[in-house]
Amino acid sequence: MEKTNLSGLKREDFQAVVQGKETDLYTLSNDNGVQIQVTNYGGAVVAIMVPDRDGNFANVIQGHTNIDEVVNSPEPFLSTLIGRYGNRICKGKFTMNGKEYTLACNNGVNHLHGGPTGCHARVWDAEQVNDQELVLRYTFAYYEEGFPGELRMTVKYSLTNDNEFVIDYRGTTNKKTIVNMTHHAFFSLTGIANPTPTQLDCELQINADFYLPIDETSIPTGEILKVEGTPFDFRTPKLVGKDIEADDEQIKNGSGFDHNYILNKKEPGELSLACRLKDPKSGRVLETYTTEPGLQFYSGNFLSGIKGQHDATFPKRSGLCFEAQHFPDTPNRPYFPTVILKPGEIYTQKTVYKFDVE
Repeated sequence: MEKTNLSGLKREDFQAVVQGKETDLYTLSNDNGVQIQVTNYGGAVVAIMVPDRDGNFANVIQGHTNIDEVVNSPEPFLSTLIGRYGNRICKGKFTMNGKEYTLACNNGVNHLHGGPTGCHARVWDAEQVNDQELVLRYTFAYYEEGFPGELRMTVKYSLTNDNEFVIDYRGTTNKKTIVNMTHHAFFSLTGIANPTPTQLDCELQINADFYLPIDETSIPTGEILKVEGTPFDFRTPKLVGKDIEADDEQIKNGSGFDHNYILNKKEPGELSLACRLKDPKSGRVLETYTTEPGLQFYSGNFLSGIKGQHDATFPKRSGLCFEAQHFPDTPNRPYFPTVILKPGEIYTQKTVYKFDVE
């Protein structure tokens, strides 16, 4: 018997031929009735149906109603996979082995999220293994968006019976290159609506003692600063909105929070808690675990009321992003943890978004 489609999204609305490849809508469901729906265009997640404390299900991720809206979204990174390099590279340039590489500058003077035709804007090959597992595959061509090396990437989406949305990344290259994959999920724990409420009354805790300050173009200055005594201190839970309008140069540079946190780790690569978000009204809780050294916390500062699923709208700060990754502009900062991948090596990354209620 086919399970009830909680989101109301229709598979046929996501079936098309884009870039000569078929797109579709895939549904993951677990024993608790939680459902996740994904399209293989950009690996975009269009539904995460989870309950509140009273057992009422709502969609807590921002996305679109059909494939045309996904492809033509005013927010091209809306809840998609990001690569081959997440976040910004200063002026779209980096040097490796004495050679300078030039990338598209699609964020003012800087390169952002793999470029305008990064993996968020590509059709991935999809294989649904079972009700709880989807495998996506994409090969970045040599010099695609200006990056060296052919990069073969496999991303596995899993939904566990502990209500964990697990994202496993695995990649190989034939030539030395740089890799920094992430997912740009826009979470709205209140549930999407028209309009979706701001998430400023959610309580956030981030497991980080340090963060990376940015310049006015959102590139790291190169400093590593303590969060203590700044608006960026989420070491103990506080409301997202408490300091988001603080009279602070860094808040102004990011138009709110749009900064990379250096996660507290006992050892590099360990899967550990990055942050915890709670919506006091619904009781929904989201915990993020990752093997990555950094977490970009973005408070949806540039959302502009775009239309989403079932005519929901997404105003400014109605969605929060927790992008597990290496640090921005790492290719130009040799003292940051390396993003270089060589032939014979395997790129791996694991991020877990765990849902609960209180």
